[in-house]
Amino acid sequence: MNSNSNPDIILIGAGIMSATLGSMLNQLMPSATIEIYERLNQIAQESSDAWNNAGTGHSALCELNYTPELADGTIDATKALRVAEQFELSKQYWAYLSESKLLKDPKDFISPIPHMSFVWGSENVSFLKKRYDKLQTYNLFKGMQFSDNQEQLKKWIPLIMQDRDPSQPVAATKMDIGTDVNFGSLARQMIEYLSHTAGVKLFTGQEVTNLKKQSDGSWQLKIKDLASGEIKKTTAKFVFIGAGGGALPLLEKSKIPEGKGFGGFPASGQWLRCTNPDIIKQHEAKVYGKPAVGAPPMSDPHLDTRMINGERALLFGPFAGFSSKFLKNGSYWDLPLSIKWSNLWPMIKVGLTNFALLKYLIQQIKQSPADRVNALRKFYINADGKDWELEIAGQRVQVIKKDPKKGGILQFGTEVVTSADGSISALLGASPGASTSVPIMLELIQRCFPKEFQSEAWQSKLKKMVPTFGESLEKRPDLCQQMRSWTSEALQLNREIA
Repeated sequence: MNSNSNPDIILIGAGIMSATLGSMLNQLMPSATIEIYERLNQIAQESSDAWNNAGTGHSALCELNYTPELADGTIDATKALRVAEQFELSKQYWAYLSESKLLKDPKDFISPIPHMSFVWGSENVSFLKKRYDKLQTYNLFKGMQFSDNQEQLKKWIPLIMQDRDPSQPVAATKMDIGTDVNFGSLARQMIEYLSHTAGVKLFTGQEVTNLKKQSDGSWQLKIKDLASGEIKKTTAKFVFIGAGGGALPLLEKSKIPEGKGFGGFPASGQWLRCTNPDIIKQHEAKVYGKPAVGAPPMSDPHLDTRMINGERALLFGPFAGFSSKFLKNGSYWDLPLSIKWSNLWPMIKVGLTNFALLKYLIQQIKQSPADRVNALRKFYINADGKDWELEIAGQRVQVIKKDPKKGGILQFGTEVVTSADGSISALLGASPGASTSVPIMLELIQRCFPKEFQSEAWQSKLKKMVPTFGESLEKRPDLCQQMRSWTSEALQLNREIA
């Protein structure tokens, strides 16, 4: 058993979260040594990879699940405002890295794509108009357009409006400042810059199999080389578990009190990918609809223009499935092995109280190829199944946590779990995680390095990295416009896609 050099910081997983945290800590602590361990032979191949997520720069411009309609008929925009602010912070950090020449080319990871919501039926049209009216009262959503005129919609979304019944009530909103983000490409650019930085080492094909706290407060990690079977140990003062769906088992092995009681509910995803270039050219937007009753929030159906590896693509979905794997390249034993006495009751309670979700998943699993094409035809009436093929997306592990009243709840979104001394932190959960990776990591840094975070040196550097961190763009229209203009220029978003 070999002993490796003992770095200051270890990042487990080489996806967008570790890439973001590693690049931030490198900027704040350039003398700190960092090691990144990835179990696959390539980086950002799980949830960060382009085919494994929606690629939407989630900014609440089109996602209807972020603006639920309350029992009294009013629209709750709380989450929409929060997500919109968070995505602006992410864009600022990416703009900083681009201007600092730490990222090679923003065109490889971010593209300008209109974000649209589209609904049909009188009740849904009424909902969308109420949503639009509500969002118009906020600065972050200024510039949103609404139309229920079919002639106007034919100009915005000709493919969707093709041969649609002229008597059908339809409506859409449109925001031209939307983006498509290839988080795999972004993560790879970040890690490439990090791996060429003094004091930073990247190890692929290496699986962290155990971790244990030492008497001096550091963490000892046991790491297996998956090619040779060789085992080594290394220690670090700070550990981040950013292994996507693989984070929960490692958090359980850490045995920190803060990690007890968490469980995971895995769900797989699938897309229909268009293979006809002529159809791909006819659609240029991310168009989100209303999710089915009982569907999880990340399952808003959408007809989605993507830029993947320099090529334009068109996807529809996602379609949900179930697998006991926590990672796309994981094991079917992931879910059963994650069940402990500490999380057994919360997981049972969630299973007993989420009948609508279970019914939805069963319906999704039973879908035939024809069923999927029929779902697509609600958006694109003339869809021909011959022009579309099934693409397997990534695994999502939703957070199950203890709840004093309900026993256990299924939480959609992300959860940062940090030890009391800040020496270890893990990220659990899913959407809109990647889009909000920057504010999530800023929160994590504040928790784990509280003294340094408050120092004048760090605060000054953070203001350069993320200029409006700690401020409200919603309350500062002038600052919001200034920041959006800057990020658009730095990220080359004032351009048409190919």
